Amino acid sequence: QVRLVESGGGLVQAGESLRLSCTASGLTFSSNFMGWFRQAPGKERQFVAAITWRSVSTYYADSVRGRFTISRDNAKNTVYLQMTTLKPEDTAVYYCAADGRGWGKGPSSWNYWGQGTQVTVSS
Repeated sequence: QVRLVESGGGLVQAGESLRLSCTASGLTFSSNFMGWFRQAPGKERQFVAAITWRSVSTYYADSVRGRFTISRDNAKNTVYLQMTTLKPEDTAVYYCAADGRGWGKGPSSWNYWGQGTQVTVSS
């Protein structure tokens, strides 16, 4: 059974930083693309970032490029999202996703999902 468990969310002020973690089990982590999405109340789930198997390539949404960094530690089966210079519009539930086939900006491109972690940025 595949499990993705996110952690690290919380309440911060604008301009501060947070690091999200997602630990995977039940899959061959190093063979999976990993990604982060977010969903604000009343909005669709939105692509944030993705990383290839061996961290060769990373991809970002325009809204977070330069502020967020995705990374992974295959020895720990964990993917991270370092978020800096947070803005109120970054407030959302952040989800970790995994897929062994590839990656895409649409949620339907991803096979496995975590339960999400709340990030709230106050102004």
